Amino acid sequence: MEKRQKLVLGIAVLASFVAFLDGSVITVALPAITRDLGGGISAQQWVVDAYLITLGSLILVAGSLSDVYGRIVILRSGLIGFGAASLLCALAPTAEVLIVARGVQGIAGALLVPSSLAIILSHFRGAAQAKAIGQWTGFTSAAFILGPLLGGLFVDLASWRLIFAINVLPIAVTLYLLAVLKQKDERQTGVAIDYPGAVLGVLGLGLPVFALIEQGNYGWGSPVIYLTMAFGVVAFIAFLWREKVAKQPMMPLRLFTARNFAWGNLTTTFVYAAITLGGFLLVVFLQQVAGYPATLAGLATLPVTIISILFSGRIGALAGDYGPRLFMTVGPLIAAIGFFLFGFAGAHPDYWTQILPGVLLFGIGMTLTVAPLTSAILGAIDQRQAGIGSAINNAVSRVASLIAIAFVGLIVGPELGVAGFERGVFVTAALLVLGAVTSWIGIRNSVPKARKVGTEAVPD
Repeated sequence: MEKRQKLVLGIAVLASFVAFLDGSVITVALPAITRDLGGGISAQQWVVDAYLITLGSLILVAGSLSDVYGRIVILRSGLIGFGAASLLCALAPTAEVLIVARGVQGIAGALLVPSSLAIILSHFRGAAQAKAIGQWTGFTSAAFILGPLLGGLFVDLASWRLIFAINVLPIAVTLYLLAVLKQKDERQTGVAIDYPGAVLGVLGLGLPVFALIEQGNYGWGSPVIYLTMAFGVVAFIAFLWREKVAKQPMMPLRLFTARNFAWGNLTTTFVYAAITLGGFLLVVFLQQVAGYPATLAGLATLPVTIISILFSGRIGALAGDYGPRLFMTVGPLIAAIGFFLFGFAGAHPDYWTQILPGVLLFGIGMTLTVAPLTSAILGAIDQRQAGIGSAINNAVSRVASLIAIAFVGLIVGPELGVAGFERGVFVTAALLVLGAVTSWIGIRNSVPKARKVGTEAVPD
């Protein structure tokens, strides 16, 4: 890897690290936040979903903004905005202010992920690109899973408010590396931003999520709930129609005619819904039911981070050589077995015998899955569409996470107990199995593996 490529990869990893870390660091702090600010499980859901609503719905707009204003400008703006929003989160006096600040964080985070992955795709080609994506995936996935550990340390040793200080150092370093890179921004002429599509996207996601979260407080018979749900569904249908007829849609539906892109995003939906739902339930359960301190609840998933960092780059390279289909099928199945085991943990589980085996299987399964999944999706489309392709895939993953958290109340009930946790982890395992099934049915290896016969290489 050339020096400039290493610099680009470092920038991409750090910029995405911030967005992914903040999506998960909050989980372990939720019990402490509700103790200080009140609100119960619905407040916990909103603290998570306020971030995911704006991130998931605006990440597509970020692709157009990058084309209009340049990737580096948008990346830098996202970093600065994320830092300011993090400060607002740390100082929030009420749950309502924290929820609003988390929404602002999501807006800034939407500017980070597509631009960071796009600069990788513009500096790497072929097998080197697959390996770079694997390394990027490994570190960003590690950030998503490392969050509970770091959050637990801050909660137990200081205050939940300091979890937002985690962002300061990587933001500062990334801004410095961008200055060192001195890359000239590439801007496209004649590109328009689809503002109507953006508004419909926010309404189409936000209104149904509001209904799903608040139905526990109002009941399904309340007009506040069923009218909100109805308007949200109409807005989402209008969003899809808008993207079909718009001259410059922020989500070009024609990309879904590429088989691996369409099926890969379907797999993404199931896998990332499972990751978010399972991670939320496990960390909160270990604290509120099993009695773990926040730090130990965060440490419980540390093996997943270690496995991801050590092996994601290698798995990405192997998927580049042999194709992603097998990895994307076996990986979710292994992870599903891990979550299935959690269902037998009971109210006071022993970590070494009842939690760690499932965590290890989950870590192995996700490491086998995530990098090949990213490569399969982005490898299915023209490199000139890599920015919007990565934005769509990231939007799909965030929306899947958003919906998974919104369904928590329906799955576990008003309070998370042993029975609710069991239901939740079995639902998580089922989502992972669906991810494996869709991968096996839909994904095709675009580059056939070659086997040697005598002295000739014959495609399988």
